[in-house]
Amino acid sequence: MRLMQNIDTDSRESYRERLSPSLWMIVTIALGGPMVSLVLAPVAADLAILLGAAVSLVLVVLSILLSPSVRVRGGVLHAGRAHIDARWLGDPQEFTGQEARERRTRDIARDGWHLIRGGIDGIVMVPVTDPDDPMRSWTISTRTPDRLAAAIRAARDVR
Repeated sequence: MRLMQNIDTDSRESYRERLSPSLWMIVTIALGGPMVSLVLAPVAADLAILLGAAVSLVLVVLSILLSPSVRVRGGVLHAGRAHIDARWLGDPQEFTGQEARERRTRDIARDGWHLIRGGIDGIVMVPVTDPDDPMRSWTISTRTPDRLAAAIRAARDVR
């Protein structure tokens, strides 16, 4: 018996990125454990060390596992829990450095949807062309804005 694979190119994932915390953010998160140890040290020093290490480990693992992901799959852009069909997307714009900082702060789209994460420099802004959608654009943090924009263009052009 032969197994059939799904060779539909429209269902493949063309881009995937987890917006996990930066190294410095992970170090900052891990400092929660020593704080717990300091509080419990007067009560039981050995227990304080073990509990502090466990708290640090749990906080770091949760911060990575609960990080949102951005992906383009099957002609659909997924950003965290939200998703939109690529046919309703305009031409994505990529920003890094000072331009990205301005787009995240002063020039942020007030009528747009945002998935912005600290410690991630680049962003992609994608206009929404659906006249019934109250959101006029999506602003998404990404470490590789050029790759995300290219994947969105490819998904949009396939439709």
